[in-house]
Amino acid sequence: MKRRVSGLVIALVLASAGTFVLANYVESAKDRAVAGEKLVDALVVSVPVAAGTAAADLEASVKTVQVPAKVRADGAADSLKDLEGLEAGVDLVPGEQVITSRFVRPGSRTTGVPGVPEDKLLVTVSLDPERAVGGQLKPGDTVGVLASFDSSEQTSSSTNLILHKVPVVAVQGAAGEVKSTNVKIAASTDDGEEGAAPAPTAKLLITLALDAPSVERVVFAAEHGFLWLSAEPADAPEGGTKVVTKGNVYGKDVPA
Repeated sequence: MKRRVSGLVIALVLASAGTFVLANYVESAKDRAVAGEKLVDALVVSVPVAAGTAAADLEASVKTVQVPAKVRADGAADSLKDLEGLEAGVDLVPGEQVITSRFVRPGSRTTGVPGVPEDKLLVTVSLDPERAVGGQLKPGDTVGVLASFDSSEQTSSSTNLILHKVPVVAVQGAAGEVKSTNVKIAASTDDGEEGAAPAPTAKLLITLALDAPSVERVVFAAEHGFLWLSAEPADAPEGGTKVVTKGNVYGKDVPA
């Protein structure tokens, strides 16, 4: 009996010692991995945070940790003060860094897409780069939507700017790659100097935020005609447009 007890005690001691050695090894390996790396502070989510939670209520849900500078996310918040007056636009999960782009102003939240109002629908259109400002669009831009139709037995060919200031939510497919932010990358010439970015060659998938009637108009034009997007910032004028046909494209009515 004593031998069994002694054996059990020895086994427990050995297990504890093994756990201690393993923990030390893991910590040592971690230290070696970050040796020579610059460490910076980062806010990290410690408990699940639901979309719509005010940033002011996150103090108990986040913690500050040190991470290598190279893995600190772009747009990471230094403190909750950076998010003052905002709320989580999407659900946040433990372990992820707190990024400012995931927070929106109260009332402008929609499921999974920060910054898009809840009363908007999302629709994606596939366009050649020349129909989408040369592929230079990026999320956050606003565009005008033009629709063109070929002639038929009932109508002549026509073009019209049908929508204004439409928010761009996502852009995929730039210079042959899929990018959510469509970052412009400068190309290098033979002598090493930076030149113009290479022009995209593949079709772009562009997601727009629209009300329901506008979604119908965009889809109809994409199905039965042609779409073009024009860069249209908030201060761009909207007046003076009309349905353009062969009869008035020169600025005055002439026989079609």
